Amino acid sequence: MARTRGSTQLGGMSPATRLLARHVSTSRGRPLSLLDFVDVPQGLTAQDAIRRSVRTAQAADRLGYSRYWISEHHSFAGLASSSPEILIAHLAGLTERIRVGAAGIMLPNHSPLKVAEWFRTLEMLHPRRIDLGLGRAPGTDQLTAFALRRSREALTADDFPQQAAELIAFLSDRWPADHPFRSVLATPLVDTSPELLMLGSSGWGSSFAAANGMTTVFAHHMSPGLAVDALRAYRRDFRPGPLGDTPRVIISVLALATDDDDVAADFRAGWALQRQRIGRGDTRRPSSAEIREFRLSEEFRRIEPTLAGRVYAGPPASVAAGLTALADEAGADEVTLVAPTPDLEARLRSLELLAAEFALPGR
Repeated sequence: MARTRGSTQLGGMSPATRLLARHVSTSRGRPLSLLDFVDVPQGLTAQDAIRRSVRTAQAADRLGYSRYWISEHHSFAGLASSSPEILIAHLAGLTERIRVGAAGIMLPNHSPLKVAEWFRTLEMLHPRRIDLGLGRAPGTDQLTAFALRRSREALTADDFPQQAAELIAFLSDRWPADHPFRSVLATPLVDTSPELLMLGSSGWGSSFAAANGMTTVFAHHMSPGLAVDALRAYRRDFRPGPLGDTPRVIISVLALATDDDDVAADFRAGWALQRQRIGRGDTRRPSSAEIREFRLSEEFRRIEPTLAGRVYAGPPASVAAGLTALADEAGADEVTLVAPTPDLEARLRSLELLAAEFALPGR
């Protein structure tokens, strides 16, 4: 843990030193987790991407991280995460303690029964280690969503609450007496259940979680300007229910800890370049060389100031202080790190540095 120097009086410290002092007193004990898009940087294969994810998950497991989540995205050339339910089984089988799950399963793309069967099977294989994060976005463009759902009616249906209710009933085996699916079983039948969480990048997901007693996970990495208000409203409006009697908040944040200024700058530039490409319909993930070229451009110099408060990259104590301050402001119990980068060694080193800053219970 980094120590501050100089005066022991908070009033005599600079703003930066006061922030670090606050971090020292509050970051220890807050769980950290990871969200993995399973990026396939230019020049690598999908098989390479899975091997990178295995190394990252195993490092996170050893260091004491709480969860390792896979996203669901479709028709992205630069991602290998179209089937998180399969990757969860692979990663859980190659780790020992860390919870492994989806953040998320985009429920409108799937039958609630099939999702229940996937996750009961995973829970059977890895009891008390499986997370099921739900989202209502398609995780892709509208044409691909149409191909996934196979009907215009399914594409335009606004029935997420009904789908979620069916999924919960399949997982709990609790149905209204007159429901037509009452006799349908989600098999295999197991004694434990995956942890169910609600994802969101707007106030809708957090509101749904609050109304149904669920843990909420807010994608600060997608909508940083909405996170704090949405999560405060969640705590205010939370109503206990069968899925939980206490509000619980997880916030996902772009973060990479490093003592190398170039690595930190590459991380910021890499995210900016990825977002720019997606906006143009280009779903490839950039290589390290492409990121460095972009980082030196005049275009990135104009963009970089807009990343403040959105991307946390730099010395570990500063990154930990920023994450702690954000989590405190948003009332987050847990922080999920999002670190898409072609530099695997930098990502693994960041895990080590932040595990030390947050005093994770590693082996």
